[in-house]
Amino acid sequence: MARIAGVTLPNNKRIVIALQYIFGVGETRAADILTRSKVSPETRVKDLTPDEENAIRTIVEKEFRVEGELRREVMGHIKRLKDIGSYRGSRHTKSLPVRGQRTKSNSRTVRGNVRKTAGSGRRMLTKT
Repeated sequence: MARIAGVTLPNNKRIVIALQYIFGVGETRAADILTRSKVSPETRVKDLTPDEENAIRTIVEKEFRVEGELRREVMGHIKRLKDIGSYRGSRHTKSLPVRGQRTKSNSRTVRGNVRKTAGSGRRMLTKT
């Protein structure tokens, strides 16, 4: 059971997939970490040696901004947009799509416009 950057990696997955469980590590970065640490991408997490695990851990924690630090940075960017009163910031505040998506037909649940499916119009009889 490997624990890297505060995240427990699943044992039965390949290491290249398991690294993507860490916030801030995607497909490309996971492959880059493994080439730097000289670990095969086909290796399962449970088959990692302690040396390989430590090599991966040092690369992830020293060279990349991941997990809590990255989340704080992203939240800081969103807070800045809200503070300066930008359009994007106001969309974040209202929990609406920020990047130009349409809202007439999509994002109903976010807007609070939840439509229940129409039934037959008959009320159910209650047994007393």
